[in-house]
Amino acid sequence: MDQLLQHLVNGLVLGGTYALLGIGLTLIFGLMNVVNFAHGEFYTLGAYATFAALTLADLNFFAALGLAIVCGLVVGAVTEFVLVRPLRRESIDTVMLVMIGVWIAMQNSELLVWGGVAKSIPHPFSTTPLTLGGVSLAPLRLFVLVAALGLIVGAHLLIHRTRLGRAMRATFQDADTAALMGVRIRRIYTATFAIGSGLAAAAGALLGPVFIAYPSMGDLASLKAFSVVILGGLGNIAGATVGGLVLGVAEELGAGYVSSGYRDAVGFVIIIAVLLLRPSGLFARAERVG
Repeated sequence: MDQLLQHLVNGLVLGGTYALLGIGLTLIFGLMNVVNFAHGEFYTLGAYATFAALTLADLNFFAALGLAIVCGLVVGAVTEFVLVRPLRRESIDTVMLVMIGVWIAMQNSELLVWGGVAKSIPHPFSTTPLTLGGVSLAPLRLFVLVAALGLIVGAHLLIHRTRLGRAMRATFQDADTAALMGVRIRRIYTATFAIGSGLAAAAGALLGPVFIAYPSMGDLASLKAFSVVILGGLGNIAGATVGGLVLGVAEELGAGYVSSGYRDAVGFVIIIAVLLLRPSGLFARAERVG
């Protein structure tokens, strides 16, 4: 039982960051109909921005995390304004090709700036694990879990309790009608892309110190994000949250009871099963974002 609880806790740590990735992608994909293949690169951006803030700007750890999220927001907004907005009337295939180009450009820029050697991101937390019963958890991982859950709650409040969130949900339901009601669709699209990118950067900033930062780390993160969207249902924020947690726990249980080499395979087997049995996702609600 202690071993099971340990795997569940470890899975929730991963699942919280997967949920952040999934929420960001489902906002962009569901509201804007943009298949953002560069989503994982914003995850990488968050990790490297944290590393730069700590080692170059000499900021404290928590300020570095905040700066990384801001970087994700700003770069996401600029990407939407410069590259995505002019293509609003183009086919989805054209936008996909552009986003693949953004993915390649960002990854190679990171490789050029930081080199191919992985970076270890310093943090102020003790390496001595906290033990409760038979469950041990490193203080850093506990912080990651709490911070991820806090950001998830913040995203839900933003969508359901703010004027911006209402405008985003209205745009998701019917962009033309929302525009007639006074919603500035272009601004909503920019804000949506920025928020989605910021959440991805937050996931990278949180998991970067747990693991390491390297230029291609976003490739697998993109796959995880799309997996979460498939699990949760397109445009469903709550579904993306649950999907991320389910994926994280499933991977950890697979690694613990089958083999660590099958960690990623376990998650993708679940995705295949969901696609076969419920193609719209476990929690799909096509009528709104939320």
